Amino acid sequence: MPEAPRRLRPGDTVALVAPAGPVDPVRLERGGAVLEALGLRVVYGASVRAREGYLAGPDAERAADLQAAWCDPGVAAVICARGGYGVTRLLGLLDWDAMAAAGPKILLGSSDVTALHRAFADRLGLATLFGPMPACATISDPEGPEPVTFACLRQALFEGGTPAPITGDRVIVPGRAEGRLTGGNLALLAALCGTPYAMRGEGRIVLLEDVTEEPYRIDRMVTQLLQAGCLDGAAGIVLGSWVDCGDPLPVLAERLSPLGVPVLAGLPVGHGSPQLSMWLETNVAIVTESCPASGAFRDSDAAT
Repeated sequence: MPEAPRRLRPGDTVALVAPAGPVDPVRLERGGAVLEALGLRVVYGASVRAREGYLAGPDAERAADLQAAWCDPGVAAVICARGGYGVTRLLGLLDWDAMAAAGPKILLGSSDVTALHRAFADRLGLATLFGPMPACATISDPEGPEPVTFACLRQALFEGGTPAPITGDRVIVPGRAEGRLTGGNLALLAALCGTPYAMRGEGRIVLLEDVTEEPYRIDRMVTQLLQAGCLDGAAGIVLGSWVDCGDPLPVLAERLSPLGVPVLAGLPVGHGSPQLSMWLETNVAIVTESCPASGAFRDSDAAT
């Protein structure tokens, strides 16, 4: 079972890094202030404000920022400022032995950060937090964080927090299932096929979500996961948000129903608002009678 890092306490230091796309400096400042208001000390990676085309600086600098933050014994959580593109370019540049020696801590991010979630699970054996990022709209809009998103994030991050079950709004295949949660952004999971970090769904509850992808592209990526064996033996599927994707549920139902496992759709996880947080590599349960997919941080009994 992957190791669950210690959750945060007021006074802890968190590091903001930009492993993917360039960060809006105004949003970064607002997001950092939101975290400071929670009683956290916020430090910033050396190149977090860098920009090189569609990347937040050169690969080597982004990788160095991420590794330095992770290996700093004074940092309790590494928080990715935003997604975009570029994380997969870093996976071969990180010193995984040094990062493993640094011990467990929290990694928070979503979207392109799916690549780090997969790598951290496989190389470091850690549970990681799939959730909103501080330089993105749900946290750093001028009017302040989106309340439901922020409440869920706080419960997931801090000691003593107990996030409420996350409820879907459509049952595609009914049933009950339990297992460790894996997955994330569909485009990244497809991109990781054929790499050492490819998802393995056997015995797992698989989370899938995406943004600005047409249904035919979603069909192609799910078909890739199926043909690569990434969904073989999955215990169940939970479908998050599909913002600006048209109506992908018919094709998702067509491609996923033959797996013969529970499939629950409409979870507010991934993109859009609200954007709820889920701990990957922890035990979860699907119970379609009442449509929850709830995640337990440590205690698997909390997921039933």
